[in-house]
Amino acid sequence: MAEKKRTEIAELGEFGLIDRLTSGFAPKNASTLKGVGDDAAVIAAGEGMCKVLTSDMMLEGVDFDLTYFPMKHLGYKAVTRGISDVLAMNARPEQITVSLGVSSKLSVEALDDFYEGVRFACEEAGVDLAGGDTTASVTGFVISVTAVGSVEADRVAYRSGAQLNDLICITGNLGAAYMGLHLLERERRVLSDVKNPEPQFKGYEYLLEKYLKPRARRDIVDSLAAEGIVPTSMIDLSDGLSSDLLQICRASKCGARIYLERIPIARQTSALAEELHADPVVAALHGGEDHELLFTVPLAMQERVVAMGGVDIIGHITAESTGAYLVTPDGSDIRLKAQGFVDNEE
Repeated sequence: MAEKKRTEIAELGEFGLIDRLTSGFAPKNASTLKGVGDDAAVIAAGEGMCKVLTSDMMLEGVDFDLTYFPMKHLGYKAVTRGISDVLAMNARPEQITVSLGVSSKLSVEALDDFYEGVRFACEEAGVDLAGGDTTASVTGFVISVTAVGSVEADRVAYRSGAQLNDLICITGNLGAAYMGLHLLERERRVLSDVKNPEPQFKGYEYLLEKYLKPRARRDIVDSLAAEGIVPTSMIDLSDGLSSDLLQICRASKCGARIYLERIPIARQTSALAEELHADPVVAALHGGEDHELLFTVPLAMQERVVAMGGVDIIGHITAESTGAYLVTPDGSDIRLKAQGFVDNEE
């Protein structure tokens, strides 16, 4: 009998793997308006309303390191990650469940701190903790958050709705969370053999907050509603601008042009990048975990988007055949990739 071919996960990548594993699952219930393939599932809830549902998992040693991640901040961030996906559907989060795999090295007091962070995030976002599960773990701390929200059926924002000439908009600034992680990793390495270590974070407090305690952008969803704007597409910026914009392009069957000089990068991000001999643009394009919102709107909405504040217009949607590119100040085109980019492709 012939040996079955083994395919390495790295050959497919994260999104290719998801596509392969879920391709055979077509919705069987009329109430399932959107299954896999977006930031959250969309389920009809009657009377012109929809529920959105999403889940997010965090693993110790992969997504966080407890040697420098305070438990209160970890609880807060776990909630942010979950409800950011709800917000990316232009919905308002309402409930979460939190399930934990708990290792024996964690104390009850540590878990108290974790839930204090969960509670603070829930109060800030107006979200109810509605349940969860707890089990033992032999592989470290495991966190799984399920988030539920509501939205009017005609206001759902999918990844797949971007149209030709739409404006590409982002909230906040990019690359700060990535640089915050690098700052923590640097201090951990430098002080690994130091007794009573005193990490040097002065001047970079904003970067630490962006990584350890990112805030969900419910304010933006509220502002969009106040301005009467329904994005044609939207996504949570968790994997980096390049990767997440390509997800919109793929779902919407379109191309994109974004402009380097329009990408907002915080002063601290640029300063630390210079100190570490890194490129802040690479951090913005590929760093991830900013949990800002990337969305598109029709060109006619430009004045209303600008009036919102806190949003930068960084480019526009093009035909699918043109591909997705970053345009430099000298007019050079750099093709966007999920990881890395290639110079001057025609």
